[in-house]
Amino acid sequence: MKTPLMLALLAAAAPALSATTPADGGRQWLAGDHHVHSEWSVDWDRSTTPPTPVRGGDSPYSRSRNAVQARAFGLRWMVHTDHGGPGHSAVTRDQAYPALLQARTDVPEVFQFNGMEFDVPAGEHASLIIAPGPQEREQLVTAERDFSRSEPLHDSRDSEQQMQAALAYLGSLRPAPLMFINHPSRTATAMGQWGEVTPGELRGWHAAAPNVLVGMEGAPGHQAIRSERGLYRNAAAPTMGGYDQMTAQVGGVWDQMLADGIRFWITANSDSHVNLRDGGRDYDPGEYSKTYAWARPDAEDILDALRKGRMFTVTGDLIDALELRVTAGDSSGGMGDTLVLRPAQTMQVEVRVRQPAGTNANGQPPALKRIELIIGGRDGEGRLQMQRRGFDAATWVREGDWIVARGSLPALPRGGFVRVRGNSTGAVDALADAPGEDPWQDLWFYSNPVFVTIAGSVIPPQR
Repeated sequence: MKTPLMLALLAAAAPALSATTPADGGRQWLAGDHHVHSEWSVDWDRSTTPPTPVRGGDSPYSRSRNAVQARAFGLRWMVHTDHGGPGHSAVTRDQAYPALLQARTDVPEVFQFNGMEFDVPAGEHASLIIAPGPQEREQLVTAERDFSRSEPLHDSRDSEQQMQAALAYLGSLRPAPLMFINHPSRTATAMGQWGEVTPGELRGWHAAAPNVLVGMEGAPGHQAIRSERGLYRNAAAPTMGGYDQMTAQVGGVWDQMLADGIRFWITANSDSHVNLRDGGRDYDPGEYSKTYAWARPDAEDILDALRKGRMFTVTGDLIDALELRVTAGDSSGGMGDTLVLRPAQTMQVEVRVRQPAGTNANGQPPALKRIELIIGGRDGEGRLQMQRRGFDAATWVREGDWIVARGSLPALPRGGFVRVRGNSTGAVDALADAPGEDPWQDLWFYSNPVFVTIAGSVIPPQR
């Protein structure tokens, strides 16, 4: 049910940038951030029993202030995701939720979702997003109180069984919430040497609640601290162009999942705690990283876009609109869609991107130098196959405000996926981020995929 505020925003909404099907009527690219901390990411006075929450311990900002900054940097939606801790569910219920209601009143232009940075049992962290509604406070409080790894003072909940119980509870809720795994490779010890989050866990958690746990941070927050972008402190396992290695490596963890037909999406966000200008290591919501959702200005449709993969990620405002369309005969699909082809049918792929007219938050007009199509799937033996095709100013065309790249590609014999990414440097591969580098000089965008299946084929198991 839409509130009067939602209806007012619908009436004031700008026209969509483009529409692809009748169901897309009124949709447009809405920028957002699903990982933002406030003063209710508390510290703890452990001299008392139980520990006493210390307001502002991990972030000094109010939720209203964060929403104001999100609006200033062009966001239309955001999720408030404060840390947990021993007994923090009471803070969520008595302080953080009233602060959310106040922020919604103070900044009605931004859709604001109730959420938290969930302490994953047998894992690390995840953004938990609760669908708006009369039960939104109680649903979040229950999830934190009954399942968060850090909620109990003494008992251990750090088990896979506890995570499966959490996913079962979340999967039972209506409307369904969402969960994205945060900074998945931050505890990795090297490239491909996983820490607290493994590819097997991502697959298992998604399989347990495929309508809830739908993705991961492709680009983690904490990008402003140049010595260790994303707080990826292990020098042998850094971010790559600001993106997590699971996403940035072509043929890596994400591509392996997509090749197996797993509908698993990526996002980008700020993980804002304390802004760089205030002595911190973060950018404000939308200042550097954005996740664009193809949705109507409606909370329900924004969540639908995040759940179904109608979204792309970008840093430094390299682009502000992206269309990826795969066509074969009379069939066509965009991000999050599944296109069914006949055997040996050729795909027509079109990528359209638009760059902002002005400068980004660093005062620069970012230059797009490379667009890359990435096609993946498995062969008859179950082995991963990858194809790549790059475009630059000599091979793309300009159509009004749009940069357009087109190509004809044979579909892989057993289907797979098509995705696109681009950057400001012209690099073919995302390189490991080095201490001291300027994140504003290495900007990227990544789409989510279009899936392609071949009529009559079955994806073989991974070898």
